[in-house]
Amino acid sequence: MPLVVASLIDVGIGEGRISYSVKMFFFLFLLGALGLAFSLTAQYFAAKAAVGFVKKIKQTLFSHIQTLSYTEIDELTTSSLITGMTSDMNQVQSGMNMALRLLLRSPFVVGGAFFMTWLIDPKVAKIFGFTILGLIIVVFGIIFLTVPLYKSVQQKLNRVLASCRENLLGVRVIRAFGLEEKESNDFCSRQQELTATQKFVGNISGLLNPLSYTVINLGVALLIWKGAIQVEYGILTQGAVVALYNYMAQILEELVKLANTIILLTKMIASGNRIQSVFELQSSQQYPEETKKKADRKKSLLCVEQVGLRYRGTGDDALKNISFSAEKGEIIGIIGGTGCGKTSLVNLISRFYDASAGEIFLEGIKIEDYKKEDIRKKVAVVPQKSVLFRGTIRENLLWGNEQAEEKELWEALRIAQAKEIVEGKEQGLETLVEQNGRNLSGGQRQRLCIARALVKKADILILDDSSSALDYATDAALRKELLEMKDRPLIIIVSQRTASLKDADRILVLEDGQEVGYGSHEELLSHCETYREIYQSQYKKEE
Repeated sequence: MPLVVASLIDVGIGEGRISYSVKMFFFLFLLGALGLAFSLTAQYFAAKAAVGFVKKIKQTLFSHIQTLSYTEIDELTTSSLITGMTSDMNQVQSGMNMALRLLLRSPFVVGGAFFMTWLIDPKVAKIFGFTILGLIIVVFGIIFLTVPLYKSVQQKLNRVLASCRENLLGVRVIRAFGLEEKESNDFCSRQQELTATQKFVGNISGLLNPLSYTVINLGVALLIWKGAIQVEYGILTQGAVVALYNYMAQILEELVKLANTIILLTKMIASGNRIQSVFELQSSQQYPEETKKKADRKKSLLCVEQVGLRYRGTGDDALKNISFSAEKGEIIGIIGGTGCGKTSLVNLISRFYDASAGEIFLEGIKIEDYKKEDIRKKVAVVPQKSVLFRGTIRENLLWGNEQAEEKELWEALRIAQAKEIVEGKEQGLETLVEQNGRNLSGGQRQRLCIARALVKKADILILDDSSSALDYATDAALRKELLEMKDRPLIIIVSQRTASLKDADRILVLEDGQEVGYGSHEELLSHCETYREIYQSQYKKEE
């Protein structure tokens, strides 16, 4: 286009050829229309590619997170993963779009403009070369300074999001203790710290445009001065000088766009590195493709031998030398003080964590030799925290077994003492459960979670303090139904109540991660001081 303008000035206007000027005008209009068409096409496909790329990255990242063990999830933290799936992904999408739209275009335009100036006048083209070099120094210098700062911004954003999530989840507790003002101040201080860092890095990034324009304007000034001398000596025409100026303007426009794009890319790189770090984190648990068919030796359904557990990054063992065995149809209780390792032990049986010492066998086969899907089919878990998902009651129950029939759902609800909950709802099994089951009480959520696990019909059913929100009458009715179940699985009950465990075949007593008693309710009352203290703290000695 600058060459067309030069021709228009030198020939059309200089020689007074009106028809030639009109022809060049329409040629410029055609070039502009073509440029617009190409620009819209490029933007469409760049946006489509960026959105599609990030969509696949999100899906892959979410799938990868599902493969990580509890150990890696504990290290990453929930707030960091949420930031990665939202803010970091948005930065990658924006950077990808701009990279496809401008990063591929600008170098060609700058190189093409520089080549055209060289054809017009090699001496003047040297000014372009020095100008481009100066701009490259400015751009990459600012990039070098801002990349680590953008990483710091994302880390501070993590802390703000973690604080926000914690406060929203615990809003009732905060209000109960009257700490709204304190938590607001803490949140504001974290937000101010994030804002200060963003301003600092923004000020450095903000230097890009003024420094770039300074370099460009110096180049333009030198170009006009040199061009005027060349015109005076008849070496260049006036149209050629205008063309050179237009090429300089093209270079200015594209390099400023490129610089801004690169700044955006630094944010994308920082976010991309954080996403990449999650992909690089591999699960510490490895599962075979197929479950080992032959048992090592004849064992009980569940056999725990000298098992110990030490969480990554901690100095002390959470569990030490735990041993017991159990058969299908038995009820095993686990009791002990807070923090004694009850949940840690059942997490090992479910293979949510791997034991750091000892071995666990299921039907004589090491738990590490089981395919992941086979372990999940064999073990059903009701965790301490009752978790229900948005959907209907039926959909939540079918998590246990997608092929379960209607009568199986109602039977599980009856055993879990949740039948009257569903019958009391106008829509029955089609009643909508809100996110986290917030439209249900704590006891209702626990009973529905127990029913969901029963629908699974696993060989081992683990109830990890899952009746803590139930009243004593409902708890007793639940235990009675579990005792009378047909084809009863091995049931492992973790509880703080001795009343919930007195009907168990055997009870494992833990203290500071170690086994201090194992036997029936009566045997432990006679021989285990720890169990006796727990029992007597809940009942009068006379009773």
